[in-house]
Amino acid sequence: MLTESQPTSFAGIDWGSKSHQACILASDGTVLGERAFPHSGEGLVKMQEWILCHTDAEPGQIAVAIEIPHGPVVDSLLDGGFRVYSIDPKQLGRFRDRYSPAGAKDDCRGARVLADAVRTDPKCLRALSPLEAEVVELRELSRMADDLTAERTSLTNRFREQLWRYYPQFLDLGDDLSAEWVLSLWKLAPTPQAVRRVRPSSIAKLLKKHRIRRFTAEDVIRILRAKPVAVAPGVVAAATLHIRSLTEKLAVVGKQLKEANSAIADIIDTVSSDDEATSEKPQALRDAKILSSLPGVDQRVVATLLSEAYDPLDTRDYQALRCLCGVAPVTRQSGKSRRVVRRRACQPRLVNAIYHWSSVAVQHDPVSRAKYRALRQRGHTHRRALRSVADRLLAVACAMLRTGTTFDPSRTTANNG
Repeated sequence: MLTESQPTSFAGIDWGSKSHQACILASDGTVLGERAFPHSGEGLVKMQEWILCHTDAEPGQIAVAIEIPHGPVVDSLLDGGFRVYSIDPKQLGRFRDRYSPAGAKDDCRGARVLADAVRTDPKCLRALSPLEAEVVELRELSRMADDLTAERTSLTNRFREQLWRYYPQFLDLGDDLSAEWVLSLWKLAPTPQAVRRVRPSSIAKLLKKHRIRRFTAEDVIRILRAKPVAVAPGVVAAATLHIRSLTEKLAVVGKQLKEANSAIADIIDTVSSDDEATSEKPQALRDAKILSSLPGVDQRVVATLLSEAYDPLDTRDYQALRCLCGVAPVTRQSGKSRRVVRRRACQPRLVNAIYHWSSVAVQHDPVSRAKYRALRQRGHTHRRALRSVADRLLAVACAMLRTGTTFDPSRTTANNG
């Protein structure tokens, strides 16, 4: 007999860019209705009204399965009080094979498979809950910062390629060609011929403005006035024209990246403060202070953890967290054959954040450094060793979150190796 906590009706939504296919099933698997709705504010409202009309149940008694864990469809359903579940695309493919081993696929079949999956196997799906406004902002800002970083890297590589064509001595000034002082210096001396007309005082003023101390004006002039490479006529003009466009884009991307990082820092400082307004926030948001105290963690890592792993952090679920971050290995065993391989089903942004976290921790945390060296001596690769270091750091983080304590570098544990 069904209780109030169990759903009485089940729906599946195969979402699309222009329309969403919905299917409703009764508790015995009978199809109650199938229909497509346009992607619009009115269409999403009509879809909810249609589901309520065909099930004759309250929103809290209806379980809805969808392939994505976020977006306007998910937000509208959660706002309407429905019990929403997310299913991984690969997992959905396995459920679809129960209906068609040949691999037949269409929107109606997809919606029906989703509805039946949440009816028969809700434990295999991820229950979704409304996110706090700060989490949504952090998620968008951290993703935007990652996109801007990737765009800056791409532009910098193109900048380096053009310099290599006609101005290779400029590359000796450092690896970070996207730095503001490098872009300003190129505008001041864009060619080997132009640098001979630049006064040392102008370069000294530029270095002082950007607080560059590793080079003096004499060092810069000596490097840039080295014998230039011989190039064909028109190469210098073409390359400088290309670089001028790249430097303008790099300046804009750098400014936007700085603003995104500043906004991330402001939100983290706000949610990790101890004032009364913050104490009413969910525990996962107030955990930012604890996470920030861990070795190797910066604000970008904290933002990624809070936004992409909100539920496991809120429940202190170490196993779910290590799976999402890709540090939990996968064992494949059959008979006498047994293989342990890297987990591929994970969140890519969390994987990148954990990689950088463990890389910095190895440099600054003695325990992480010792564990990394021991794993390397046993023959593990660099990335494999970092995953093990990250696994330990996640375990430490969950233990700290359970006890509500910040990281104490002087404290030793029995399992620090």
